[in-house]
Formats: sequence, C-alpha cells, structure tokens
Amino acid sequence: MAQKELKRELKNRHVQLIAIGGTIGTGLFLGSGKAIQLAGPSIILAYLIVGIALFFVMRALGELLLSNAGYQSFNDFAADYIGPWAGYVTGWTYWFCWIMTAMADIIAVGVYVQYWFEVPQWIPAILILVILLGLNLLTVKLFGELEFWFAMIKVITILALIVIGIVLLIIGFKTDAGVVSISNLWGYGGLFPNGIAGFLLAFQMVVFAFVGVELVGVSAAETANPQKSIPSAINKIPLRILFFYVGALFIILSINPWEQLTATSSPFVQVFSLVGIPVAAGIINFVVLTSAASAGNSGMFSTSRILYNLSSHNQGPAAFAKLSKNHVPSNALITSAIVVSIGALLSKLIPEQAFSIVTTISAICFIWVWSIILISHIRYQKTRPDLRAKSTFKAPLTPFINYVVLALFAAILIIMLFAEATRIALFMTPLWFILLFILYGFRKKKNGV
Repeated sequence: MAQKELKRELKNRHVQLIAIGGTIGTGLFLGSGKAIQLAGPSIILAYLIVGIALFFVMRALGELLLSNAGYQSFNDFAADYIGPWAGYVTGWTYWFCWIMTAMADIIAVGVYVQYWFEVPQWIPAILILVILLGLNLLTVKLFGELEFWFAMIKVITILALIVIGIVLLIIGFKTDAGVVSISNLWGYGGLFPNGIAGFLLAFQMVVFAFVGVELVGVSAAETANPQKSIPSAINKIPLRILFFYVGALFIILSINPWEQLTATSSPFVQVFSLVGIPVAAGIINFVVLTSAASAGNSGMFSTSRILYNLSSHNQGPAAFAKLSKNHVPSNALITSAIVVSIGALLSKLIPEQAFSIVTTISAICFIWVWSIILISHIRYQKTRPDLRAKSTFKAPLTPFINYVVLALFAAILIIMLFAEATRIALFMTPLWFILLFILYGFRKKKNGV
C-alpha cells in the first residue's frame, strides 16, 4: 500500500493569513496589558525592536527552507548545518514551544469567557480544546480555512480600532479618563514612566506576543506553491508589525492613559468600554476570544506536524508518523491535545499565575528555535556558498545581523533573571533541555551511532 503523505492543500491566501494569524494572537490581545503596565508607552518601542529582529529571523528561515525542496521544518536544516543533535533537540523543543503556547491560549479563552459568565477558567479551556481537536482531525484544508477566517476577524478588529481611534483623535473626544490625545503617550510620567528597568522587563511578554511568526515555515510541507507564497508572506511581516502592533498600541495609549490599563484584562476591551460603547466592548471580547481560539488552532496544527516530522525521521515514536484517511497525523494530534489539557489543570490549580508561567517558558523555548534558525543560516552561508549564490530569496545584512539578533536574544534571557514573574520559569526551562540531551544520548547508544 502506498505511503500516505501530507497534502499540499494550503493556498497562497491561506499562507498569507496563517502568517498574520501567527503574528497576532493572545500576546497582543491579552499579554499587552501586562507589558503596558511594566513599560508604559515605551512598550511601542519594545514591539518595534523585537518585530524588526524577527523579520531577519524570518528572512533567514525563508532562504533556508527554499534552498532545499526536501526541508519540511527547522529540524531538517538544523540537523544538516549544526548536527543531528540540533535537529533532534530543536524539533522536540518546537513541539514543546507550541504545547506551552496552546496552554496559554486555552487559559486565555477561560479568562475571556469570564467577561460574560462566572465559570471556572478550566471549563471553557477544556471545551475549546475538544472543539479544535475535532476540527483539526478533518483536513488540512479546513485548518487553512479556519485560520483564514479567524485571522480576518483579527484584521478587521484592529483596523476598526485604528480607524475609530484616528477619528477620536481628530475630534478630541472626551472619555472618563480625559481627552483622547497623542499627548497621553508622554503626559503620564513620560515615555519611560517606570524607567529603563520597566522597559526591559516588558520584553518577555513582547517576545511571547510574536510567537508563531515562524509558522509559515511549518506550513511549507502543505503549501501548494512554497517558492511564491513563503517569500510573499515573509516580506509583508514588517508592514504587519508596524500596522497591527505599533499602530494598535499607539491608538490604545492615545485613547487611554497607560496607567489606567490593567494587566489582567485585554486593553482592547478596556478601551472600547472607556469610549462608552459597552456593546462594542462585548464584541471585542468575542473577537479576542476567537483570537485565542485561532492561536490554539495554530498550536494544534504545529504540534501535530512537528511530531509527524520528527517520527518520519525516526526521532519519535513510529505511531506519530501515521496519517489518517484524511492525510492528517491524527495520533500526533490527539497526543498533543492530551498534553495541552495540562493547561486547563494549571488554570484550575493556579489561575492567577498560570498564564505568566506558560508564556515565559514558551518565550524562552521560542528564543532557542529562532536562535537555531540564525545559527543554521550562518553555517549555511559558510559551508554552502553554492546554494547561497543560487538563492532567489537571500536574507539581507547577513551574517552580521544574525549575530546582532542573537545578542538581543541573549540579553532578553538575562533580563528575565531580574523579574520575579519570569525567574522561576527561566530556571525550570533548562530541565527540558537536559531531558532532551539525555534522551538523545540514549537514542545514539541504542542505534550504535
């Protein structure tokens, strides 16, 4: 019987919107509240710095993926350019990244539902997980359609916020917090009201806000025309960052002074409530709920594909390499969903701290993955000048910019040591890598390598 393969059913419009869906999620809609409390208006600069850095990561990723038609994900080129251990550790770490992110997303769903209903956070978290699992078990095309419409809702919402905000700025609209004005950006303690320390401490949540930007790379194996759609999606990232992050936060902080926004709820919902449109606030809460569901949907997709990819390369249990009749890695999907459900348990046991812990662990693990992409690209340039010369999608300013971005990532990890909220997770995360290296050692010994 012929071996089933992943189907290339994702069209260009799916890939474009998956790229948007990957860059707009729970980190912006919920996590930005916490980041604003730490950094004040300087949060806009933090988003800009991390966004620019990740554009260069994505250009390196794009060039590497398109240099070899056989590459399906990061672990493929990491194994080739750094070593088999890097492929193994990065593959499993990327799976773990998205497990943590999906946990954060289902926890966020629980938080959003409480806007309407006083139910324990863990109940809606489990419910949305079951729904997403059911939908993902059908076809990859359905995943693409779901993500397309989820992302469209996010885009329309942020567009509406920016348009309404511009109108309010022009007419000098007055809210309970005062007049809507650009001066709100510096009128409450300046651009850095909590000093440089507050600005730096916000970087963890800013990094988490961008997790998923590399999802374009995971979808490459199921993309109908990767040579066209991947460069197109990557090149539009800077404009999306300027518009969706910088633009949205600029408007939010012009409408509402930073000090009046709370860390525990969505700034988007708070702003619409302040403007005096309670119905709109309810609609926005529904939108951010769908956004968390969308990010969770991305999590289900990516965790299952990375497990499939690992097992296809004999780096995971063979059962995960099996596809259903719909060409979906159903065993990998179900296993990932079971692990993600731990997020609902955390939501029950430590509802106040759950979101912060899983987002920090996720951010640290994503920094590893992004760093591996940059190091792989440095090695690719050095060892395969022939491929570099033929490349139609060369990453700019390399290798210099790769080293600059790697230094930024190292600095962000050091900053996490100084915040109580992130320190515990920072000390916990190396246990994951220790476990992986031990398992890799056993695997080498077993295979007699």
